[in-house]
Amino acid sequence: MEFFKTATRIDFVGKNRIMVTISAILCAVCLVSMVTRGFNFGIDFAGGTVVEFQAPEALGPIDEGKVRSALSGTEYADASVVRVGPPEDRTFRVSLTKSQEENRNLSVDLVKELGAKLGGDVTMRSSESIGPRVGAELRRSALIALTLSWLAIMLYVWYRFEWKYAPGGVIALVHDVVITAGMFSIFQWEFDLNVLAALLVIIGYSINDTIVIYDRIRETVATRGETELDDVVNQALNATLSRTVLTSGLTLLVVVSILILGGPVLRGMALALLIGMLSGVYSTVYVASATLLWLGRRYGRVSAPAERKARAAT
Repeated sequence: MEFFKTATRIDFVGKNRIMVTISAILCAVCLVSMVTRGFNFGIDFAGGTVVEFQAPEALGPIDEGKVRSALSGTEYADASVVRVGPPEDRTFRVSLTKSQEENRNLSVDLVKELGAKLGGDVTMRSSESIGPRVGAELRRSALIALTLSWLAIMLYVWYRFEWKYAPGGVIALVHDVVITAGMFSIFQWEFDLNVLAALLVIIGYSINDTIVIYDRIRETVATRGETELDDVVNQALNATLSRTVLTSGLTLLVVVSILILGGPVLRGMALALLIGMLSGVYSTVYVASATLLWLGRRYGRVSAPAERKARAAT
């Protein structure tokens, strides 16, 4: 199935310099924000307590604003409040920076305080608390997981193709993670375990696109021999453009649906996937391929599989 009826002849390589410059500027801005502003960590990483409660119909109309007003003037005034599920469920999630390590009855006290302020009993549906030490350990584990995934992918690409392909694939993955995480730092969106899971998904999604392009480049090198590498990369990118548009477009439709309809629990994950997948398509074309071109020019032409086997035999 082809998205484009006729073969495209877009000069992707000719735009490499300006696109790589834009990527470098964006990554620099994101890194500066991550160093200076940091992240708005959720309780998974920063520690804290999340309490879900349900308000009875006897309390009348209720929304997030009414719950925040009830908490104002109390020791829970800095809590964040979001609705969970449809309005008729009358369920809300309250997130606190305090942990139950400090007060074992924190959740119970919060629910009692809400009931007193709202003028009726409310029902606690769930409570989750993470201490600051556990949050710090999760941050370290998250960084290790990302680093190991990059290393494993680099070794795989090196083995599957040749060493000139590997750096571009990993640089593209780092680019996608930096851009996605940087957006969460710049806009101070909540960064939790769901967002971390999205980053790992982005790494897998992005490298899949990159492998498809690399495989087509390798096939084209084998058939066109001494053809300039710039032309080979352009031909490979144009040949896979329909596949990229179709697969990425359909995937993004699902992600946008989750972003709109998934509610606050999945919003951060969907937002990270949306940014990361868009960045992944871009980085495959203008980061991974540009790095391969640079290495090919500097260290010699990228060889085809048969050529590598022949050199190994001699």
